[in-house]
Amino acid sequence: MTIALTIVQLIAGLVVTAIVLMQSGKSAGLSGAIAGAADTFLAKNKAKSVDAQLARITKWAALVFVVITIVLNMLAA
Repeated sequence: MTIALTIVQLIAGLVVTAIVLMQSGKSAGLSGAIAGAADTFLAKNKAKSVDAQLARITKWAALVFVVITIVLNMLAA
């Protein structure tokens, strides 16, 4: 059981790492401040964007990683 949980933990860690690297930066920089990035189409429909989906997947994968880490720690004790 420990080996199976360790494999799932490894996969969850790799998924979290890959998804975080796929996300775009949150700061628009100076051009976003001048152009008014809050009025863009993507800002209005943020819940439907790819970045929003990646953020949601990141939260769930990180939760799985943390829970499995805690379970593995309790099994080792």
